[in-house]
Amino acid sequence: MYALFQTIDLALSIFTWILIGSAIFSWLYAFNVINSSNRFVASLGQFFHNVTEPVLRPIRRFMPDLGGIDISPIVVLLIIFFLRSFLWNSIYPLVA
Repeated sequence: MYALFQTIDLALSIFTWILIGSAIFSWLYAFNVINSSNRFVASLGQFFHNVTEPVLRPIRRFMPDLGGIDISPIVVLLIIFFLRSFLWNSIYPLVA
């Protein structure tokens, strides 16, 4: 059972880093720091979009319009933090 909890925790941790990478990539793209016509950059942007958009889209529907500021990644990071804390502090002690 410990291996299952570690695997779930690792998946949440990896998604956290992908979400942070996606945010950094979007900033670099928005400020024209990276060349958007480069094939590698375009594929990396497509990867980040395809991985994070299914999670961020439902949250964006319920968030109020903040005038160009997207805080949905912060909401997802808070949800992931809650899930990881709940997993290790509430569920795991009951099962172990």
